[in-house]
Amino acid sequence: MNWINFYGLAVMLALMVPNILYAVRVPEGFHNLWKNRAVEAAEQVGRIGCFGFMVLTVPGWWTGFPSEEAFATYLVLNGVLTVAYLLIFALNFRKGGRFRALALSILPSAIFLLSGVLSRYLPLCLSAVLFAPCHILISYRNAVLAEKQ
Repeated sequence: MNWINFYGLAVMLALMVPNILYAVRVPEGFHNLWKNRAVEAAEQVGRIGCFGFMVLTVPGWWTGFPSEEAFATYLVLNGVLTVAYLLIFALNFRKGGRFRALALSILPSAIFLLSGVLSRYLPLCLSAVLFAPCHILISYRNAVLAEKQ
């Protein structure tokens, strides 16, 4: 069995490129205005799980796609959502606001969750269920607090 999901790896690389470019171009980085250690810890655990399980398929946990249609849906949805993420990132590179915060947190959350469901990969589903609400909440709260400054 192949332990690497090369499609998931491609999606992960595509999602990481703009974040790496942002880190290089904006060295002061993201300022977390909303402090909640429990939510931040849960988000990080979910993030690591999502990143890992998008790429690594653990034998016995990975059941695979139930049909060719599910696999095709996986490819199309991941492609569309990834392109949308990249476009929103590029068009809003220097902008802040709620739209940017929500779009750039909801899209990868949807990618992780849909990938887990469509591939019937429980560890990815569980990681996405942990990551998504925490990531979206942190992004939204930071956008709201930034608007007030």
